[in-house]
Amino acid sequence: MKHAYHVLSLGLIVAAGLSLTGCQIVATPAAGWIFTDVKYGDVATTATAATKEGKACATSILGWVATGDASVAAAKAAGGISTVASVDHTAHQILGIVGDYCTIVKGS
Repeated sequence: MKHAYHVLSLGLIVAAGLSLTGCQIVATPAAGWIFTDVKYGDVATTATAATKEGKACATSILGWVATGDASVAAAKAAGGISTVASVDHTAHQILGIVGDYCTIVKGS
């Protein structure tokens, strides 16, 4: 029993240490160690009409649990878009504790 307690304690210490290493839990081209709030472009098409916008996001907590659908398909569905004019992304994170990654689709 004492051995299991030590193994569990060591595991918790390692996990806590890794969560404080400043690893980015969301993808972004520019990252801040304490705080990230970035918007960046990804794709632009030849379509010029962009009367609608759809957004789809995924969230990560401590880099351990991630949930959501940040796909282009989900963003298109959220905005009722059939023809894509552009695809952008946003990334937000605070101290590597909580972060979100969103895909923003504009089109008609």
